[in-house]
Amino acid sequence: MSLSLPAQPLRSVDWLTLEEVPFAVVKHHGVRLEDLVRIFDQSFGALGAAIAAGELAPAGPAVALYTGNPDAEFDLSVGFPVAEPLTGHLEQSGARIEHDHLLAGSYAALSHVGSYDGLAGSWEVLMEAVKEGGARPSGRWAEVYVTEPSPEADPATMRTDLLIAVVVDTAV
Repeated sequence: MSLSLPAQPLRSVDWLTLEEVPFAVVKHHGVRLEDLVRIFDQSFGALGAAIAAGELAPAGPAVALYTGNPDAEFDLSVGFPVAEPLTGHLEQSGARIEHDHLLAGSYAALSHVGSYDGLAGSWEVLMEAVKEGGARPSGRWAEVYVTEPSPEADPATMRTDLLIAVVVDTAV
């Protein structure tokens, strides 16, 4: 099963209902923003080794699943969607690759097109839209790296889809 997102970038906030999607990830707990570069490098190194060894077959672009408060400490799962959930775990390059998933439900979504340096501004736009849209974040959010980062990639054209799992307030 893959992550079902629009083919074209979402230039404005959209409200989506997504199915549950299984992932193979490297999990990290008690993460702070300043830890991200090190964690991504370590995680993608292990995941790349598992892919090269034929132990893992991605079913879509790389993802980062966040749980908790981005302004404090949070949990982070870095990986790829897979066709079937992992039933055990893989050890690769000193990292443990295991199952996680995107929960089925309501999401607010926005595409960020540009370098990763501008992600914070896009997250702010998305969070403001959630507040204005009568919803509240459920504490789980994701980045989907639609454009594979590489030294050859033009940072101005890189696409990252941002997702916030939301609870829609129905009380009037």
